Amino acid sequence: MLANGIVRVNLHKMFCLFAIGLLILAPNAIAQQNGAKPPAVSPMSPMPANAHPSFEVATIKPANPNETSGNFQIGGHRIFIENETVDSLISAAYAVHPKQIVDEPAWLGTAKFDIEGQADLAGVPNLQQIQEMLQGLLRDRFGLKFHRDKRDLSIYAIKVAKGGPKMTRSPETSYGLPSQTGHGHGGQIERKFTNNSMSDFALGMQTYLDRPVVDETGLAGRYDFTLKWSPDNLPVSEPDAAPGIFTAVQEQLGLKLEATKGPADVLVIDHVERPSPN
Repeated sequence: MLANGIVRVNLHKMFCLFAIGLLILAPNAIAQQNGAKPPAVSPMSPMPANAHPSFEVATIKPANPNETSGNFQIGGHRIFIENETVDSLISAAYAVHPKQIVDEPAWLGTAKFDIEGQADLAGVPNLQQIQEMLQGLLRDRFGLKFHRDKRDLSIYAIKVAKGGPKMTRSPETSYGLPSQTGHGHGGQIERKFTNNSMSDFALGMQTYLDRPVVDETGLAGRYDFTLKWSPDNLPVSEPDAAPGIFTAVQEQLGLKLEATKGPADVLVIDHVERPSPN
């Protein structure tokens, strides 16, 4: 949470959150978590869950070519996107790995844009509502048209390892949305998965891997488990550091990530153009 009630997240990592139903918390929701009473009336209240917002106004400009990092910020019903490619926007809007976007022009992954706009409804949109807004923006300002298909891609297939799964079944009385929460410490990542199907888990793992992840476990139902690993590209300061993600998945969950080629859902780009003038 930044000053003035602005929430910042990484756009590249948003696509997995869309699919598992997490919300960006407004200040009053955070206050409730901390045991404080939220204000009776707040301009930062959540947008009604059944609302279908769109961008009332949106300014799109080429990003500063000297900028190296991207940001996604939310302040009330205003949204600020900085230094992001159209590939990233599509990934977030439709909850797909960038490699599931095919037949696109090369500039989709190289040209970066700054976008500033506001919703046509009051309140802080949840992630599904942001997704809906991005879909409309891509359609109206970038002329995006696509169709869905399956293609053989380089993927990671999640399979059951020898010895079987080591995860706990979620209680039969658990009807909540799946959640994936966690933190990094000492160069390690620890994530808690609650009420997750294997498809939910596969989608979440795409955030940390360089190719789409497909569930081939054959496991039905939902599970609760924790996964702790050390990313290959980060230095680890803990003496008893967790293993890399591939070893961690096998040792801790009784599953395995197998690099292979196989059919995966894709978005086939039929038409897209550089954004219309503001």
